[in-house]
Amino acid sequence: MVSDCALTTIDNPYNPFKNFNQWFLFDVQKGYNSCSYLARVARTSDQFTDDENKQEIERAIDEIIKYDFMNIYKKIRRKSVEKV
Repeated sequence: MVSDCALTTIDNPYNPFKNFNQWFLFDVQKGYNSCSYLARVARTSDQFTDDENKQEIERAIDEIIKYDFMNIYKKIRRKSVEKV
């Protein structure tokens, strides 16, 4: 199984895997713009496999958290089913 991860903030009550629309609205209203931030840091590509892009997204999330001086970001995970 491959584990998916997402970037969120400590005060966001919504799960981006289960309630993306509510999570996104909360995130934007607070001015975090986490999706845009992650898109600027992650170096994904159509030339990469899905697993390579997931690894890059996780690397970018770890980098964002590493330099998060306000300690507002966190990484959450969910297990995804392998494609056959």
